[in-house]
Amino acid sequence: QVQLVESGGGLVQPGGSLRLSCTMISNIFTISTLAWTRQTPESQRALVASISPDSKATYAESVTGRFIISRDNEKTTIHLEMKNLKPEDTAVYYCKATADFGSGIVVDYWGQGTQVTVSS
Repeated sequence: QVQLVESGGGLVQPGGSLRLSCTMISNIFTISTLAWTRQTPESQRALVASISPDSKATYAESVTGRFIISRDNEKTTIHLEMKNLKPEDTAVYYCKATADFGSGIVVDYWGQGTQVTVSS
């Protein structure tokens, strides 16, 4: 089982900053990549940033240079530092953990989502 607990969403003015956190509670030892995704009522869920077990980070082009993803030393919590937020960043942000069980079996686990609203 994998449980992902998110926190840190809220309302912020354009140009402001927020920090999201996601803590993973799991008895599965094959969790590989952790990631943040986001979804609006008008769009499908899309990748924002991901981080590998060796802390290699990747970002969507729309957030590169503004968002930073990181993970703690125990690799059970990830953070998303969001700066210079724009109204188009408004979305529900979901944490995702990917477990690779081998033999081609890959399972994604999701958090409950946290709302980020960027508005003046």
